[in-house]
Amino acid sequence: MAAKRLWLLDVLRGAALLNMLAYHALYDWVYVFGHTSGWYDIAAPGCHIWQQYICWSFILLSGYSFTLARRPLKNGLLVAGCAAALTAVTVVFLPSESIWFGVLHLNAAAVLLTCLLRPLLQKCPAGAGLAACAALFALTNQVPAGYLGFEGLRLCALPQSWYAPNWFWLGLPDLTRFSSADYFPLVPWLFLFWCGLFLAGLWRPRAGLAPRPLRPLACVGRHTLLVYMLHQPVIYGALWAWHALL
Repeated sequence: MAAKRLWLLDVLRGAALLNMLAYHALYDWVYVFGHTSGWYDIAAPGCHIWQQYICWSFILLSGYSFTLARRPLKNGLLVAGCAAALTAVTVVFLPSESIWFGVLHLNAAAVLLTCLLRPLLQKCPAGAGLAACAALFALTNQVPAGYLGFEGLRLCALPQSWYAPNWFWLGLPDLTRFSSADYFPLVPWLFLFWCGLFLAGLWRPRAGLAPRPLRPLACVGRHTLLVYMLHQPVIYGALWAWHALL
């Protein structure tokens, strides 16, 4: 089976996972356990770029991997169950870090919506679909913050009445009463997921075994969901134990 896998995708997923482990370990160290850091600040440009690399790579690769899945509907339902469990655990045990619509919720919703819309998406040429979704992702990047534009580029403000119903899952949160420690709504992130979907129609890496030095990374990348579900309890537990002992 390993010889049939697209090893480059596994390696890229593994690299993104290791970056995520490092990022979340530092987040817990600074923002959960209250340590100071001379450089780790989630509002700083460097940390923001690091965080965006992690989430962009995950979501793009998820969209690409949709085209390779034998049972995408089953996969989407499995991820949806994991996302619901993550919300329940954070609400009960870490209410200050509750996750209401994080990257797992997005992935589940994107997979299920893509299963539903697949006949329409397949009619769109891959190049045109990639260009359109990239443009829509850039245009709607800051919709959850109340305006059209990408990052700091504000093109126009959106009506506040759109946000009053608090449709946070869509990308229209009422920020006066909604917060989520991990937040990836459908707008704009579904468009990035579809960028990966259309990219698969334009480029396919060679299947086979990963080069020997990269095989540990590829192994990590083959178990993305398991690592994601376990990494925060393991990191938090290790830091808690370290503080308790010292």
